[in-house]
Amino acid sequence: MFQKNQYIYSETLGVCHVDNITQLSAGRENPVAYYVLTPVFAKEGTSYIPVEDHQVALYDMFTEEEARAMEADPNLNLDKNPMLKDAIDFVLRNRRN
Repeated sequence: MFQKNQYIYSETLGVCHVDNITQLSAGRENPVAYYVLTPVFAKEGTSYIPVEDHQVALYDMFTEEEARAMEADPNLNLDKNPMLKDAIDFVLRNRRN
């Protein structure tokens, strides 16, 4: 489970900040836990992703070492995957500061 204020990577949203973890009922009898995610590089929008059984692939942010390896990997073709490129840049930029 991710934690509030953590940065994570979503294959569909890119780098996201976990703003909160909340319970939503959405017409159900028992509330369900949801991540409240704000994409770092999107100009707008907040996403609500269920903590359990989510369809969106969510990952811990990679380490600086992993980011450097991905940056150097020609098979990733980062020009065709701008969200992954932004995530790598985000990790490396934040590690340098």
